[in-house]
Amino acid sequence: MNNINELSDQLPFFLMSIAGLCAYLVGSISTAIITCKMMGLPDPRTQGSNNPGATNVMRFGGKKAAIITLLGDALKGLLPVIIATLLKMPAAVIAFVALAAFLGHLYPIFFRFQGGKGVATALGCILALSPFVALCALLVWIIIFKATKISSIAALTAALFCPIFLWVFNLLGLGGSTSIYIIISVIFMDIMLIIRHKDNIKRIYKGEEGSFSKNKKS
Repeated sequence: MNNINELSDQLPFFLMSIAGLCAYLVGSISTAIITCKMMGLPDPRTQGSNNPGATNVMRFGGKKAAIITLLGDALKGLLPVIIATLLKMPAAVIAFVALAAFLGHLYPIFFRFQGGKGVATALGCILALSPFVALCALLVWIIIFKATKISSIAALTAALFCPIFLWVFNLLGLGGSTSIYIIISVIFMDIMLIIRHKDNIKRIYKGEEGSFSKNKKS
């Protein structure tokens, strides 16, 4: 009986470890690098901002490559969380899966830990966790981007609103109940997004951050 109890106590940790590892490996698949290689484009880590993400790919590879990268990066966050949810895993495990997929994108084991900044993958995670919050975040992104034409400002603003949306909607009973583990996971993603965008933030402060309107004129 004691052995059975010990096994049941260890199961949640084992489940979290396996699910997290699988999510991390999925997140480690760099859509930008693979897409550019298949389309005969340069490695995004050697072009523009050196970031393997959709915005940088857009600058030198065009819309088609950027859209494929964006969708692929979002799916890396979306699919692991949806699978964990369908398997009825505990909220703590689902939150950990989302975080693991996100960290896989930031630090991919398959590409020398040189990953992107995580915006699209974070959006994919949030879309699976709460479609309503993801929609609101997308609206924030559109509003800020139209006003500034600067992708990094729009992305960071939308990301910072996500945990606020989760908390407020949870209080109002909109979109179902949200676990505290989910909110903590999204807050951690926000912190990592800020860290990954630190150079962008410095350029924004100095008024040197490039905008899409400037790119079109140049």
